[in-house]
Amino acid sequence: MGHTLKRGTPPPKRPSLMLFQLLVLAGLFYFCSGIMQVTKTVKEIAVLSCDYNISTEELTEVRIYWQKDNEMVLAVMSGKVEVWPEYENRTFTDFTSNLCIVILALRLSDKGTYTCVIQKPEKGTYKLKHLTSVKLLVRADFPAPSISDLGNPSPDIRRIICSTSGGFPEPHLSWLENGEELNATYTTLAQDPETELYTISSELDFNVTRNHSFMCLVKYGDLTVSQTFNWQKCK
Repeated sequence: MGHTLKRGTPPPKRPSLMLFQLLVLAGLFYFCSGIMQVTKTVKEIAVLSCDYNISTEELTEVRIYWQKDNEMVLAVMSGKVEVWPEYENRTFTDFTSNLCIVILALRLSDKGTYTCVIQKPEKGTYKLKHLTSVKLLVRADFPAPSISDLGNPSPDIRRIICSTSGGFPEPHLSWLENGEELNATYTTLAQDPETELYTISSELDFNVTRNHSFMCLVKYGDLTVSQTFNWQKCK
C-alpha cells in the first residue's frame, strides 16, 4: 500500500510522522499508567489492542500510528493504510476492534514494545487524543528431542543421535545416565541467520554388552526438554 520502499531504506520523512515521534517521547509519562503485555510463540498470530474505538465517519479524519520501539510499523491517514516494509503482507489493523494491530507469522524479531497513537483534528491542527503501549514477547520453544539409532560403528558399540530444532535462545545438550553426564561423540549447533532459531544434535556411543537408560537433556534459557533411550543387552 502507498509507495514502494526498498528493504533497508527508511521511508520518506513526513511532518506528521516527525510530530508523532516527538509526541511519543513527550507523552509516555503522561498517558501510560502501565504497559500491557502479550506473550506468543514464533509463527503464531499476535493481536495488539490500541484500546480505542472510533466511528466509521471519523476514520477519514483521524490519524492512527503504530510504532515498535523506534521504528514505524503502520500508519492510517485520511482512511488510507500504509505498512512499513518489514511488516508488509503480514500486518493489518482491525478498525472494528479497538483499532488493534494484527501481526501474522510472528518472528523473533517482532518482540518489543508497540505504541499506538491517535491524533484528531482540532482548531486547524492535529492533537494527541490517545496513546497506549503493548509489550510483545515472542517465544520459540524447542520440541522434545528425538533419538534415533545410527547402528554399530564397531562390533560391541552402538551409536545413537539426539536432535531438536526451532527454538531460542542458544541451547545446551547433554547426555545423562544415572544422573551423571556422559561424553558425547559429536555435537553440532547451528543457527538460522534469517529466523534466529537454533538446531542442535549430538551423537553418543555406548557398549551394547550392558543395559542402559540414557537421557538426552536440552537446556535453553530457564527451560528444558528431554527424551529417554533404553537399551537392553542381548541374552
